[in-house]
Amino acid sequence: MKKLSILGVPMDLGQNRRGVDMGPSAIRYAGVLERLEKLELVIEDLGNVEIAQQKGEQKELVDNLRNLNEVMEGNEKLAQRVDDIIEEGSFPLILGGDHSIAIGTLAGVSKHYKNLGVIWYDAHGDLNNNETSPSGNIHGMPLAVSLGIGHERLVNIHGYQPKVKPENIVIIGARSLDGGERELIKEKGIKVFTMHEVDRLGMSAVMQETIEYLKGRTDGLHLSLDLDGLDPDTAPGVGTPVMGGLSYRESHLAMEMLHESGLVTSAEFVEVNPILDEKNKTASVAVGLMGSLFGEKLL
Repeated sequence: MKKLSILGVPMDLGQNRRGVDMGPSAIRYAGVLERLEKLELVIEDLGNVEIAQQKGEQKELVDNLRNLNEVMEGNEKLAQRVDDIIEEGSFPLILGGDHSIAIGTLAGVSKHYKNLGVIWYDAHGDLNNNETSPSGNIHGMPLAVSLGIGHERLVNIHGYQPKVKPENIVIIGARSLDGGERELIKEKGIKVFTMHEVDRLGMSAVMQETIEYLKGRTDGLHLSLDLDGLDPDTAPGVGTPVMGGLSYRESHLAMEMLHESGLVTSAEFVEVNPILDEKNKTASVAVGLMGSLFGEKLL
């Protein structure tokens, strides 16, 4: 019986739209505990990581990084908590919060693997750094930071870098990439399935290829799922929606295939913003996807 530890991270400092700090509460309210308890999992809810409140109105940029100190502090705490969860033999399921929390999650997870694989299920590449970012929002940087690219303080969270190798990453659902991100993807040879590939190949083929690609080269697999990877019609409660996204059914198929693979060793679901949502629809979608990831079946 798998042991599962749920940890919320009410972080909204990696961007400048309020409300995403309430994401963990919205996901819990949508019934994540009740849903997963039906799947023969031993579940503990560890509550939330304490996140510092912003000072002022988030206007200050340090080295073109918004709220650097507070984001650093929160991710250091998160990295240690995730590290401890894995030490205790449990599967970390992290609830966000904005996507800057992936910096801490990956810092805590990767320490336990020589070749951690990462599936980045997202409309965005999150491969900017403080020099290329048009906004200074750290939630657009976590994958680059985890590759060891970016501000020295961010890339060295939890005392080491890099957390992941470019050849161990697969991005799924991309449809909004900045110029610097496109260059970095080509330079590092990162495997990306844009919406073009999903449309042409179908989600079944995309996931089969992703699993085969990662299975032979990795000893653990982290899923980082941003709800804006889904189409805004399905998941409206996100801070940076992009039209033309992954469907509800495609996303459930992806989670079901990941469960069948038996490869996933940690996961996070991020960017649920109940202020921008419709009757907690996005949090409910997140909970449904978690059900599929952990083995929920119709028959």
